[in-house]
Amino acid sequence: MSTNLTKRDIVLSIHNEVKREYPEVSQKAIREIVQSTLDEIATALAEGRNVELRNFGVFEVQVRKARIGRNPNKPETDVVIPERSVIKFKAGKELRGNLKDLDEKRHS
Repeated sequence: MSTNLTKRDIVLSIHNEVKREYPEVSQKAIREIVQSTLDEIATALAEGRNVELRNFGVFEVQVRKARIGRNPNKPETDVVIPERSVIKFKAGKELRGNLKDLDEKRHS
């Protein structure tokens, strides 16, 4: 199994790809662009807006209704779980295809 992809990994990958054509672009500039992109996504989601990235997927803000839960340590006591916003991710067609290819490799 592979390790997680970090923001640093993304910056280094983009920098290595871009520096061939634009050697003057620094890792710092790439890092700032990546961070700005993530900040824009986070701001939109915090405002309740969905984020659609073609060929990748959609981040959707959904509201979970309030419900009654149980405390595992005191199952006789009901606990009210309040309504809250959550973020759901739905993979785009191209990403789903890549995941299908990964499944096929694992099962062959």
